[in-house]
Amino acid sequence: MHNYKDLKVWQKAIDLTVEVYKVMALLPTDERFGLISQMKRCAISISSNIAEGAGRGSEAQFKYFLNISQGSAFELETQLIISNRLELLNDDTTKSLVDQTTEIQKMIYSLEKKLK
Repeated sequence: MHNYKDLKVWQKAIDLTVEVYKVMALLPTDERFGLISQMKRCAISISSNIAEGAGRGSEAQFKYFLNISQGSAFELETQLIISNRLELLNDDTTKSLVDQTTEIQKMIYSLEKKLK
């Protein structure tokens, strides 16, 4: 069992989720049940799956949940790009959130490779 709260990737994923929530509050309410809802779920899923995997009894299970977390990170990145192309997010906001997401993706990949 790993202490997920000590993992930098989990901490960064929490920070990203907070940023996503703040940005989503600025989007039009007609997207509340579309992209806004989906991006919030993806952002939450990244840190939640890291935590769930860390609490499991084996390295294999931890890797499995890291894999799910990685998928959520790529899904969030895709939705951020779509939001930018729809002009719901400006370029600076999109770049900042995508950069944070990419950093987390790399950290998840590295952590996964360190596990047996």
